[in-house]
Amino acid sequence: IGLLLGSLIAYVAAKLIGIGFSISASTITLAVGFSAAIGIIFGYMPARKASRLNPIDALRSI
Repeated sequence: IGLLLGSLIAYVAAKLIGIGFSISASTITLAVGFSAAIGIIFGYMPARKASRLNPIDALRSI
């Protein structure tokens, strides 16, 4: 959704100021790769911490 919305905003902005607009496959691949890497990096530590909890103790603290 973000990729489509960002592309649409960039296209409209380019048309308003009168410059060309193009997106290559490598740009899309790079954006998706960075997004996936950030999600994996920042999701790893909380998931690791949660995996070390005893389920009964975790439910008891709710």
